[in-house]
Amino acid sequence: MTLRFAQIAALAAAMAVFAGVPAMAQGIDPNSQEQPAPYDDQLVRLSEVLGAIHYLRNLCGADENQTWRDQMQKLIDAENPSVARKARFVDGFNRGYRGFQRTHATCTDASKLLADRFVSEGAQISSQIATRYAN
Repeated sequence: MTLRFAQIAALAAAMAVFAGVPAMAQGIDPNSQEQPAPYDDQLVRLSEVLGAIHYLRNLCGADENQTWRDQMQKLIDAENPSVARKARFVDGFNRGYRGFQRTHATCTDASKLLADRFVSEGAQISSQIATRYAN
């Protein structure tokens, strides 16, 4: 098993565990603004990471089709966010994707290295959220 495959498998496993973390009930007053979950900033970063991985891995010929976009959808489904929270996550994914689309037109060694680093970061973020906030 290659290191890259192991990292991808670890991220997928961490995302699967994270999908089991129930969204935290906020008890929001309908007259007030929605309060973010305590891990929302981490989820936005994870969204950016997934967008970057989606772009870079496809750029470099990985035969993964929509794998990373599907992982993003699983994150959204697991959280069942409000429209505003969902928009933050989707914006993060698109920011990660478009940021590298603007700067990486062809696959390079740097592109491959970045994709690998993002896979590791995504696995770490997923694991931290699942460990800290799982029941």
